[in-house]
Parts: sequence; structure tokens; C-alpha cells
Amino acid sequence: MSLFIIVALPFLGALLPGLMNSAGRSACAGVTFAVSLAAFVGLLTNLPMVLEGEVVTARVDWMPALGLNFTLMLDGLGFFFALLILGIGLLIIAYARQYLSRDDNMGEFFTYLLLFQGAMVGIVLSDNILLLLVFWELTSLSSFLLIGYWKHLPEGRQGARMALTVTGMGGLAMIGGMLILGQIVGSYDLSVILENRDLIQADPLYVPALVLILLGCFTKSAQFPFHFWLPHAMAAPTPVSAYLHSATMVKAGIFLMARMWPVLSGTPEWVMIVTSAGLVTMVLGALIALFKHDLKALLAFSTVSHLGLITMLLGTGTAFGAMAAVFHILNHATFKAALFMSAGIIDHAAHTRDIRRLGGLRKLMPVTFMIASLAALSMAGIPLLNGFLSKEMMLEEANHTVLFGSAWLVPALATFGSLLSAAYCFRLIGHVFLGPVRDDYPAEPHDPNAGLWMPPAILVVLVVAIGVAPFLAEPFVKLVTASVLGDTAKVPSAHFKIWHGLVPALFMSIIAVVGGLAVMAIFTPALRLWDRAPRPEAKTIFDAVLESVATLAQKLILPLHNGAFTRYAAIASVAIIAVGYHAWVTGTVGAATRSVQTAGPVFIAGWLMLVAATGGMVLMHRNRLLSLILIGIVGLMVSVGFVFFSAPDLAMTQFTVEVVTIILLLLALNFLPNRTPIESTVLRRVRDTGVAVAGGLATFALAYYYLLRDAVDTPISEFHLASSYKGGGGTNVVNVILVDFRGFDTYGEIIVLGIAALLIYALTEALLGGPVRARLLNRQPDQARAGDVHPMMMVVLTRVIMPVVILVGFYIFWRGHNEPGGGFIAGLIVSIGVVMQYMASGFAWTSSRLRYPYHGVIGAGVLIAGLTGIGSWFVGKPFLTSDFTYVRIPPFEKFELATAALFDLGVFLAVVGAVMLSLESFSRLARRAHIADNEHPMDIDPSRGDPAQIGAKPATEES
Repeated sequence: MSLFIIVALPFLGALLPGLMNSAGRSACAGVTFAVSLAAFVGLLTNLPMVLEGEVVTARVDWMPALGLNFTLMLDGLGFFFALLILGIGLLIIAYARQYLSRDDNMGEFFTYLLLFQGAMVGIVLSDNILLLLVFWELTSLSSFLLIGYWKHLPEGRQGARMALTVTGMGGLAMIGGMLILGQIVGSYDLSVILENRDLIQADPLYVPALVLILLGCFTKSAQFPFHFWLPHAMAAPTPVSAYLHSATMVKAGIFLMARMWPVLSGTPEWVMIVTSAGLVTMVLGALIALFKHDLKALLAFSTVSHLGLITMLLGTGTAFGAMAAVFHILNHATFKAALFMSAGIIDHAAHTRDIRRLGGLRKLMPVTFMIASLAALSMAGIPLLNGFLSKEMMLEEANHTVLFGSAWLVPALATFGSLLSAAYCFRLIGHVFLGPVRDDYPAEPHDPNAGLWMPPAILVVLVVAIGVAPFLAEPFVKLVTASVLGDTAKVPSAHFKIWHGLVPALFMSIIAVVGGLAVMAIFTPALRLWDRAPRPEAKTIFDAVLESVATLAQKLILPLHNGAFTRYAAIASVAIIAVGYHAWVTGTVGAATRSVQTAGPVFIAGWLMLVAATGGMVLMHRNRLLSLILIGIVGLMVSVGFVFFSAPDLAMTQFTVEVVTIILLLLALNFLPNRTPIESTVLRRVRDTGVAVAGGLATFALAYYYLLRDAVDTPISEFHLASSYKGGGGTNVVNVILVDFRGFDTYGEIIVLGIAALLIYALTEALLGGPVRARLLNRQPDQARAGDVHPMMMVVLTRVIMPVVILVGFYIFWRGHNEPGGGFIAGLIVSIGVVMQYMASGFAWTSSRLRYPYHGVIGAGVLIAGLTGIGSWFVGKPFLTSDFTYVRIPPFEKFELATAALFDLGVFLAVVGAVMLSLESFSRLARRAHIADNEHPMDIDPSRGDPAQIGAKPATEES
């Protein structure tokens, strides 16, 4: 299966759970399971090639000029992590179906889960660091939704915000590091970067890039000092904790360190930073976990500790350390996911996760006891379980690692961390399952149905199988290690065995296990000492830092951003004038190369009209209606100016925009007072006048001197003029720019236009649904209204004009690629025709004949434009690259067919939908309670034989 399909399946599948929500919980979970299973099977279809050492690739050039290409790569490392993400994801989906209550929105949960799953698969399969960064940030956003899924819990919302803040800040740092790497190598493709180890490490920017990338990795994988967010994320539902904190999100930083290992590791900076952070995190996380009473908090800090263990192994910079890290990633994913799901089972049955209120569950929950105990013993490093094997390898590597010139520091801390790890595992088993049965459980504990215990049981089977027969995992682990190292020949030849003889690692392991039992023997006094000992609380520090930053931001921002637009404009204008003046007096201006042209009387008259209208608007702006008329005159004169400068496209666009906006603004002014009140002081008006005059003179001077001189460099218009026909297939350069050269800009603009119309609609809905509705319906006009609101002559005229307007719009649309016109202008022309129908016959009559909602018209336009851009991918071209050909259909002459016409159709529909939705929204606000809705197109129609006024039906909420 194509790598594109594997990555896309979870994202596309995220649409299904919400749609299936009404079909039942099982249907919702079933469709989610099917999507993940399809991606899982698709991944397995590439296994034979991966096992042969091949690297499966897929590539589509997206934005090649920026180095951002949709490039995917599947090697041993990517396959390993994708297998964990999708495989454990299947178990989590089955587990969540039984775990979530009927009050939980299962469709919402599985939608978030699939979005997160897709983002994680995208990270591990990306072969472009910019694409990887996109998926990286998507994991932060989707994990925020998952962690805060239980919105009614304050701790859930706070945990989600904390996770997003910490990982988001790390992600920003990592962006900087990745961009530096791309600049050093000259490519943003990972496969290219991984081949330039010497070039990267010899560059003076290596250390800044390393630090920035490690900040992203450490924040995502909860390494000290960023470890505190992960335990607070435990407020999420247990399926989220089991998924994010065993095999996926917290492993993203580990994955990236492993992926970048060939080019970043092996230097003193790498060893010092990564090994130190891993060791501190390993010991600190284990120490805190030992004294946690919440079962999930204990597991969370144990996750922090084991992530530190893996980070330390990667930090050693040796091949054996990398192999041990890969092996422990696999083992940790199996026993930790099983433990989290077991904790959820206990919470589900006993209604508590407080270890102090548990104990004696061995007899009441024997199945859960067996699953959790085997997983915990594996985490403790007990023989015949998989955790023992990778822990032995870790201790062996630690025994040969020198840090800060000390040969005993790493072995001692690694042994101490393993001791604490064994201790909290023994506490989990002893204080939760062993001991006498209690009679004060919050609920009667019992083993659940197979739907809850089967997923962790499957993982425990792997725990035991790998522990008893490590040779089963050895080939695959070495395959993945070869991908990490970048060279199969560097993979250590050591075999995975239970017994390696009387080696130092064995004695270190014995010390850890025996020491863990000894700690449990003195746990009660140790707990009292821990509770009394002063220690910093990471959450308190985090909250204090956020509060300090927010306070500082308020002190800096509020005096400047107080909501006064005049103040913003004055500050910005003065700053721009000052910078421009400095550039003027310190720079040089060449001699004029052009002469001033002679202006004719028509041009001077138009210029005087423009100046008079602008000046009149400034002087009489408090009269809103008069200001609107003057604005229309200014717009009309600008259109004439475009015609004078041979820019018919701009002239038509300006003219049609003026017509539409004037109509919409007239509707808006209907709800405002006739005059704007005086709110500013004389001193402020004098200040604003001075700033405006200075800005105008500066702009005039800049334009004057620029127009009298040739351009410093070749203007981009030369490229557009030369490439319009051969590159875009059109002779109308303006239209080709809009739909081809800058099609992405146009696509963004129609999206913004649609959003603006939807916001107007939403505000209208809010007004009509609130207390303002009564005031709107019962308002009285300040002047008498015409009795014939919908006159017959206007109705007849608009009906006659409508087909002509449609024909003109059709003509303007189709000629736009080679003559002045296009989808935007055509959309405005057709909108004017439809607006005239509303003006002639009223909102109620016209809306009752509406066949397609304007929301759908906007959506259809954006969708058509987007699909046109995506279509270019299928022929190996960047997004929104147009194509064209010439065809001859007898008896017509040869004519051009261009994909840009489809994009222009999307623009056309988006413009029509946005204009009409805005008009419709304003029209709904304009209705009044004492005026009945009209059921006829005109008020007085002799053919009806009824000269009555507007239709008989009173205005109702429905109409």
C-alpha cells in the first residue's frame, strides 16, 4: 500500500466516528477500528521490502521553492514506530469501547484519537523536516484535545493546557533547529540531511541547532526539566494515557533523537547534554513515582523515568547503546500500555486509583492481578520477562560509559535508578493486589469482561514471549538498529540471551532488585520523611512563571493596545514616517530618468473630483449617508483612473465591488444613527490632522520620486508578461496571476471572504436569538416610509435585467483567461443581479425561492478550487499548477480548455455565496414586527385584482 494512503487513512477516517455516533457505540468504535486496521494492514504490505533492507519512498512536490515537499520514507525505524502506533492503537480502540461510559461522546473521542494517530504516523514516516514539523505540531494540538477530553474536569483542562504550552514551546525551538540544519545541508529532505554528518558537525551552527532540536525532543518526551507536564496529563481518560504515554506522543522525542542519531550523535556536546538529561530524568522520575499514591501518577512518573533511561542510552553515542534503546522502546511499549490499561480496569471496578484505599485485589480480581503483576515485574527487570533483557543491556552500556571524566557516575546512577524502579514496581504489586481483602472499597472490585482485560493480556503475552525467547525479537531489533545507525555493518553482533554469565550488569541488576525489596521494607518511615522534606513543586513553579509572564504582558500591552483604533493608526503612522524620513536623509536619491507628462483637462477634472470627494468625506464624515455617497464617488474615480492607466480588469473589479459594498453598507447604516457623535477632543483632532498630513505628504513624495525614476531591478511584471501565455495559457496577465502564478493567494482570499460572510451570518443568528431581537423587530423608523415598498416598475425592470446580467456574467467569466474578466468579476456581476431581486421584491419573497443555501455555495466554491489545486498532484506538479490545451469541436473554431477555469469557477461561487449570505443576514435584521412579510413580488399588481399592500401573513419567527 502507498505510504500516502497509510498516512491519509487516519485523517480521512476521522470523519467517520462523528457520522457513526448516532448508529451506536459499537458502530462508532467499529469504524474507528476498521480505519486503523486498514492502515495497519497497509503498513504490513511493505514489510517484505523493509526486511530486505530497502527504503520505501513516496514523493509529491508541494512547495519546491520553499523546500517543502510531501516526501515519505519507510525504513526499519519508521516501520517500527508505525507498527507500535497502529498496533497498540488497535488495542486501545477495543479497550476504549468498553471503558468509556455512555455519557462520553464516543464519536468525538475517536475523532480526536484518529487525528492524533495520523499525526504520529506522519511524524515517523516523514522524509522532509518541514513536513515533519507540521505533523509534530498536529500531535500537540490533537493531544491537547485528547487530554482535555473530559472538559468537566478542571484538572483535565489544566493538564491539556500545560501539555500544549510545554510541547508547543519546544516545538517552536525545534523549528529553529531544523531550519538551521536545512540551511547547513542545502536541503530539507531527511534522507539528504542524514548523509551529511561531517558537514553538519563541522559547521559553527551545529551546537545551536543541536540545542534547539533537543529542546523539542526533551519537551515532547518529558525530559528534565520539562518532565512535569506528563503526570498532569493523567487527568485524561485511561485509554488516552495508555496510548499517548506508552507508545506514541512521549516517544515522538525519542524517535526524533533516534532518527537524527547518525548526524547529531557522537560529539562531546551530544553525550554531555543527552546522557545527563536522561540520567537525571531516570532517577528523579523513579524517586517521585515511588511515593505517589495515585496509581496513574505512579505510572506516569515511571514513564518519565523509563523515557530518561532510553534518552541516556541514545546519549552514549555507541551502537550498543542505540540497540539497547531500540529494544527498550519495544519492551516499554508492551508492559507500560498493559499497566495503564490495568490501572483503568482497577479504577473502573473499585472507583478509585488511590493505592492507600486498595489492597487485597489479588483474590477479587485474579485476571487483572496476573496481567498487572507480569507487566510490573517486567518493568522491575525480573528475569524471564522482556524488561529484564533491555535493563541488562542498559546496565552493561552504563558500565562502559564515562561522563564528566568519571567512570563510576553513570553506572552508579543507572543502578540507583533501577533500584527505585524495582521498588515502585514492588509497591504497585504489594500495596494494590497483596494483603488482606478490605471491606471499605468505594465499590466492590471485580474482574471486568474480556473486552477490557483482553487488550492488556495480548501485550503481556508479548512481554512473556520476548522474555522467555529473546531470539524472536533479535532480528527485528537489529534491523531497526541498522536504520538508527545508518549502516548495517555497525550493528553490534551481541546476541539477545537471558544468561550472559557473571558480568557486572548482572551484579548491578541484583543490587537493584534486592535494593528495591529493601526499600519496600522501610517504605513507611521513608514516606514520612518524604512528606516532611521540603522540595520544589514543578506545577507551582509553572503556574508562577505563567502568571508572571501574563502580568508582564499586561503591563506592556494594555497601555498600547487599549482598543482605540485612532491610537494604533497614529503610532503606526508616526513610526513609518520616522523610519522613512531617516532613510530619506541618510540615503541617496539618483537623478530623475523620466519626465513629467502633461495632464489633459479631462484628467485634471477627474483628479479634482477625486480630491473634492476625499476632502468632503473628511470634513463631513459625521453624516454617515453623505460619507457613503462620497466614498462611492472616490471608488468610481479610482475605477476611471484604472481605465486611464489601461487596467480594465482592475476597473471592472473596483466598479463592481463599489456597487456591492455600497448596497451592503446602506443596509448596515439602516441600524445606525444618522450622524456620528463627536467623541474626540480638539487636541486629538489637531494631532490626527498633523499625522495624516505628514503621512500624505510622505506618501506623495515617495510616489513622485519613484515615478520619475526607473526601477532598481527588473520588476516582476516582466516575468508575468513573458510567462503568462506559455506558462498559464492565457493572454490576460491579471487573470493568469490570480488563478495560476498567485493562485494560492487567491485560494486563501476566497476562504477569508467565505469566513467573513459566515461570521456575519453567525453574528446575525446571535442577535436574533438574544434580547436585541425584540428591539430590532419593534423599532420605528424616524421618517415616513414609502407605501409602495416593492414598486411594479422596479420589479419588472429587475426581472428583465436578470437574464442579461447572467449572460454578461457568463460572458465575463469565460473570456477572463484571455480578455478582461474572470471568476471574481463575474461573481460580483451576478451578485448584483441577485441583489436587485432582493431590492425589488423583498427578502421574504426572494428567499422563499432560494434552492441552494448560500453556505453551500461558498463551500462548493472553496471545495472546487481546492480540488482543482489537488488535481495537479496527480500529474506530478505542485499544488494549483494549471494546465491547458486546445480542442476543436466542429463546427466551432479551435478554442482553449484550461484547468484554471475550474479554479475560477470556485472563485465565482465563493464570491456569489459570500455576497449573498451577507446580504441575506442584513436583510433578516431589517424585518420589523409591525410589517408583514410579502408573499407577492410587488405590492400593487393590477393582475391580482387586489390593490392591497404587502401580503397578509404577519411576520413570524419562522418566516
